[in-house]
Amino acid sequence: MQLSASIFKAYDIRGVVPTTLDAEVAEALGKAFGSAARAAGEKSVAVGRDGRLSGPALVEALIKGLVATGIDVIDVGAVTTPMLYFAAHTLATSGIQVTGSHNPKDYNGFKMVLAGRAIYGEEIQGLRKVIEADSAKLAPGGSVRKVDVTEAYTQRIVGDIKLARPLRIVVDSGNGIAGASAPAILRAIGCEVTELFSEVDGNFPNHHPDPSKPENLKDLIAALQAGDAELGLAFDGDGDRLGIVTKNGNNIYPDRQMMLFAQDVLSRVPGGTIVYDVKCSQRLGPAIEAAGGKPLIFKTGHSLIKAKMKEIDSPLGGEMSGHIFFKERWFGFDDGTYAGCRLLEILSKSPNASDVLNALPTSFSTPELNVKCAEGEPHTVVDQLVSTAKFDAPAKVSTIDGVRVDWPDGFGLIRASNTTPVLVLRFEGQTEAALHRIEGEMLALLRSAKPDATLAEAAH
Repeated sequence: MQLSASIFKAYDIRGVVPTTLDAEVAEALGKAFGSAARAAGEKSVAVGRDGRLSGPALVEALIKGLVATGIDVIDVGAVTTPMLYFAAHTLATSGIQVTGSHNPKDYNGFKMVLAGRAIYGEEIQGLRKVIEADSAKLAPGGSVRKVDVTEAYTQRIVGDIKLARPLRIVVDSGNGIAGASAPAILRAIGCEVTELFSEVDGNFPNHHPDPSKPENLKDLIAALQAGDAELGLAFDGDGDRLGIVTKNGNNIYPDRQMMLFAQDVLSRVPGGTIVYDVKCSQRLGPAIEAAGGKPLIFKTGHSLIKAKMKEIDSPLGGEMSGHIFFKERWFGFDDGTYAGCRLLEILSKSPNASDVLNALPTSFSTPELNVKCAEGEPHTVVDQLVSTAKFDAPAKVSTIDGVRVDWPDGFGLIRASNTTPVLVLRFEGQTEAALHRIEGEMLALLRSAKPDATLAEAAH
């Protein structure tokens, strides 16, 4: 079968429908994944989809492929990615979510859990090879049953979260799939909810469902300022990431949310190791240490963070992109709704939720910046930078994922994206002067390897 190799990303499969991804690819993936599942001793696979217009046709084809390998498919219907993960922890140990995540509306793709692990890297390339060679092992006996996980998932969260007082919130689902479940769950834990764009619509008529981009939070900020709610929550297209806005319109980025989450989790898991990615604030490590934990900075990528947390038995992990992973009291997967509920539980103990969030340590920082490259170029450039990056003390250089240089007053990062042909940059300073100095030093380093580098805000 002729495939576009570009759809096989580091952490998932993602492409444009129908140009690089269609029902034929979905069915072939079902056969390849079903074969891998059977080889791992799995008998059933849960399947879900987000609210994208191409979802139903891709799910139908994917299920057809899985059944052809003798797999019992548990079809959980239109759900958030975390609800599919929930199904893959409670009804099965493998699952596939058909989702385009936060990509433009003509994209779709697949996030996969095999025998309890989010698969990535070589395992995803392995599926590609099986599809290309048409070497999937087919078997009789496959079946399909439909299961609604909404009630079990809701009850699991409602049974876990205890608010000290009711909270008034605004929730913006951006017409993504979280709109079908999150507002009801937030009401069930005791919140008064004003809803924005809860109707699931794969055309995303109001704004794109990506809370990591400030322009997508304008409606939420306006609603907060017009009404009497204390806090705003925003979800991405498939519901695995969370955005937070205070009453006065401050965007509380995920690395600052993590300071609060770490403090809370470490009060019950003293000495725990908290994992976070290289894009996060330099202020996060000291905040974790102050709360009695061990900070561990790791590579970007939801599958990579999950694998690392499992390896070291970490109670909490998080990424700058908004993926927050609770192992303490939860399953260890990223879930925007559950993270939102945990945040509200913490904030409900204070009379003013926004004051707590606004008081978290902060710095001057850039948004995520991208430098466009040719296909394959980002990793070549980063390899060159890793071998040439020399900075005088007190600067500390880390090469765990690209080049991150930490000074006493800020940091700079240059890494290769694993999903698109771009370099990812981020700079932070404890003063504006420090931010400009660090940005200057890091750009000089970058241009030593790529003289034509031009900066743009990440488009996602």
